[in-house]
Amino acid sequence: MTVHFILSGETLESIAEEINLENPKYLKEFHNTHCAREDFIYDDLVPRKKLLIPDIQKIKEYNSRNDADFKDPKLNPEIPFHPENLAKIYTVESRETEENVLEEKKNALSYTVSVKWIRKEDNVHIFHLFKNNFSEKSGSMMADLASESIRSLNPVEVRTDDKGRIVLIALPKETLDNFTKIKERLEDLFPDKYAKMYLDEFERIVLDPSLFHSRMKEDIFIKNYFADLRNSFTNGKSYLTQSIGEENTEIQIQQKVEHSDDREIVLRQNINPQGNELDFTGKYTLHKDSGWVKEIAIEYTISQFGVKNNSVFSLKELL
Repeated sequence: MTVHFILSGETLESIAEEINLENPKYLKEFHNTHCAREDFIYDDLVPRKKLLIPDIQKIKEYNSRNDADFKDPKLNPEIPFHPENLAKIYTVESRETEENVLEEKKNALSYTVSVKWIRKEDNVHIFHLFKNNFSEKSGSMMADLASESIRSLNPVEVRTDDKGRIVLIALPKETLDNFTKIKERLEDLFPDKYAKMYLDEFERIVLDPSLFHSRMKEDIFIKNYFADLRNSFTNGKSYLTQSIGEENTEIQIQQKVEHSDDREIVLRQNINPQGNELDFTGKYTLHKDSGWVKEIAIEYTISQFGVKNNSVFSLKELL
């Protein structure tokens, strides 16, 4: 056995994880079996007191019992993906705040998204997305132009694999064939030199399939809605990679099952602590039978070079 002096903030759970002991109750049991009566652990750990830690062989013996809470099948689900006949409408809100020592900037956008499953080709699911009912608090001309440009492309086609992971994002042939007329209409609605610059860049992206796919893959709705939620769980955890912020910084997200019943699965997401620069929390509610998204609530904060950026994204299924 090993003698460990308890540090402030340590718990049976945190120490058990550090020594790869699956069920922390055995840490308490082992200590109380081998320590003097005055050193018994009853509830919380007391900093600076001794804790007797089992050796590797004893840890393996404890782990062989497979009775840790995170071994519960409910906490290690096989999340399904059965989108056939899906036709849902969602309300979406996205808010961003930028703070520095001189000022605070806020931006808020809301809209609706219709998601419809179209068909399956081989092992690829095809969906059509329609974005509508944009509301942007600034009310600027460029915000209106951006919203109208997005609407003009409805529907956007998203193809996924059997786990719901994005394979390709593209536009239907009809939209591409009519894009000259679409752009002309937008130019008539927004006859401004800055609007022309925006629309020229818009055209470049739309008519380049590879560029359109990469840009749309970073769309805040698409990347959160089609996130890799259905990765396998091990010991009550699963992991996925996501990009956040204007720089599309990639982070590894850990998710656990917060709640599961006959109707829905609720997943909680977070990241390993990375100092004060980055904080992330997420919550997904999925339909139990289909594995399809019902609600999303994500918030993250990035602090760099004296600037703090906070982003909030929420999605709710309309009945």
